[in-house]
Amino acid sequence: MLSIASVVEGHGEVASLPILIRRILSETDPPRFAEILQPIRKSRDSLLRPKELEKAITLAAGRICHKGAVLVVLDSDGDPPCRLGPQLLNRAREVTTSLPVRVVLAHCEWEAWYIAAITSLAGRRGLKSQLAAPADPESIRGAKEWLTKNMASNRIYSPAIDQPGICQHVRPRRSEASALF
Repeated sequence: MLSIASVVEGHGEVASLPILIRRILSETDPPRFAEILQPIRKSRDSLLRPKELEKAITLAAGRICHKGAVLVVLDSDGDPPCRLGPQLLNRAREVTTSLPVRVVLAHCEWEAWYIAAITSLAGRRGLKSQLAAPADPESIRGAKEWLTKNMASNRIYSPAIDQPGICQHVRPRRSEASALF
């Protein structure tokens, strides 16, 4: 069985990325199954420093017993993903040539994906029931604040609390799922 090890930057992603990966795999044609290992959490700033991403990739790759892949998921935080992504991927591939490695950058932050998928999330996890995605969800700076503003009264979006529940409801498209895996 395929094992997927990952490197993430936030506490919310540690709990939610495995859920999201399982949802994506279930949407591939045919559906795929994998052992999803507990993500390794390192701050984005540390991963951008020389040798730190490489250490995290080595640690992640070492957790895979047989066949597997390593996935790195970070926020671009204003850095152009078209530049930062290939730089990180090249660094990651220098460490392990025996395993596939993918780098996925959320532009600008992870929560922009939720805003893009808001119609499938409306009415769930405290979000208002009548929501439409803005024209360019990835251009929103302060996506966490946008989510809070669009929650029922007295609710504040919390990545560590809300991300796992939200990921259970995100509806990936089959084409996106097949492209990633």
